[in-house]
Amino acid sequence: MAMSIAHRVTGCAIYAGTLLLVWALLAVADGPDSFYLVEDVLGSWLGIIVLIGFTFALIHHALGGIKHLFQDVGVGFGPRARVIWAQGTLAGSVVLTVLVWVAIAASGAQG
Repeated sequence: MAMSIAHRVTGCAIYAGTLLLVWALLAVADGPDSFYLVEDVLGSWLGIIVLIGFTFALIHHALGGIKHLFQDVGVGFGPRARVIWAQGTLAGSVVLTVLVWVAIAASGAQG
């Protein structure tokens, strides 16, 4: 039940995060001054936390969707399987989010 709720919450978070993407794209279209504002806001410690949360929401929602694809064909409905799916989805979301942000940090350090 908790993972079902988390799947819905991450879906809502993705809608909110998409507004950040729209803001960034509009800022690029508007010119350098607008983009620098977006860069300053999203590059702040609070902006980075929001972006990490958005990354987690995207990954968690995608993994939940993959779980649902398997369940649509009848795989993973037993009590033990549901626990494994829930733990795997959560652990996978955390690990993949960390890997994405390590890659982002590494690419920023290179140039």
